Amino acid sequence: MHETITQGRIADLLGDQAEYLLNHVCKTIDASQLTLPGPDYLDKVWLNSNRNNQVLRSLQAIFNHGRLAGTGYISIFPVDQGVEHSAGSAFAPNPMYFDPENIIRLAIEGGCNAVASTFGVLGIMSRKYAHKIPFIVKINHNEFLSYPNRYDQTLFGTVKSAWNMGAVAVGATVYWGSAESNRQLKEIAEAFELAHELGMATILWCYTRNSAFKVNNVDYHTSADFTGQANHLGVTIQADIIKQKLPTNNGGYLATKHGKTSPLVYEKLTTDHPIDLCRYQVLNCYSGRIGLINSGGESKGQSDLVEAVATAVINKRAGGMGLILGRKAFQRPFKEGVQLLHATQDVYLDKSITIA
Repeated sequence: MHETITQGRIADLLGDQAEYLLNHVCKTIDASQLTLPGPDYLDKVWLNSNRNNQVLRSLQAIFNHGRLAGTGYISIFPVDQGVEHSAGSAFAPNPMYFDPENIIRLAIEGGCNAVASTFGVLGIMSRKYAHKIPFIVKINHNEFLSYPNRYDQTLFGTVKSAWNMGAVAVGATVYWGSAESNRQLKEIAEAFELAHELGMATILWCYTRNSAFKVNNVDYHTSADFTGQANHLGVTIQADIIKQKLPTNNGGYLATKHGKTSPLVYEKLTTDHPIDLCRYQVLNCYSGRIGLINSGGESKGQSDLVEAVATAVINKRAGGMGLILGRKAFQRPFKEGVQLLHATQDVYLDKSITIA
């Protein structure tokens, strides 16, 4: 049985960041205004919704699996980079993951609530594993082989196919702000409607994408105001869980001078502290009624463990629901990947790490 790391160990890992992240008090949006994760989350939020009983059962399957079962927090293991980037760039550091079974094995050994991957990866192993760990089928991808490179999300299969293989949920990406976003919005809204009819939960990768979101060499794709609005669009098409990158800055609307914002977003609702910026993302997920999971990002080697634990602390203390972490785990030896997943889960299991 894996022993959880103590807050002292988490503080040691965070080093110079420990005081900054573990003791921050959020003075922008009070936690009392938010719906927070907890053992009663599904009853508190979804019993009042239009989701049918089968969807509630699918959500319960996710929330009741793995090391975080029953806490209201979730740890999802996602592997779609073989399509989104390329199999070579994703799996060359650890070629065992060209074999789909090892992806699912890592999710199970890592104590995750669910595994998210492609039709191909989950389909080829579904008979053996669909009843052993909840499956989330990612139904669209950015096909990244065409030349010149383009950024669009294309459906790779049908919701019914995901249902037939025993998936409890479907995931999809919309590139909000892109020229293709209106088509993607329509496609995924319809796909999510069908998924709900069939009793599956829905998870939306809410990414922004537009070359104009880089202004004066500053990249605002992960600004709090842009990602917050992307989240708000995602919950509007009835995503049950929102996946978003951690905010790295703010003021995207101010830089591009398009769309519409309010000075209060920057003067009252946010600061430059990462927990406050993430809390603005949570606020845009219907004040936390829809769970926010943040992504772990690319693998950078030695710093991965510290970065992953810091991301977990920021997400939890902001009012988020958990992490969806892939490359940092699978681009290293199997046992180290398991340990890294456990370390991030330990942040959510540690009751001394509280909402800011």
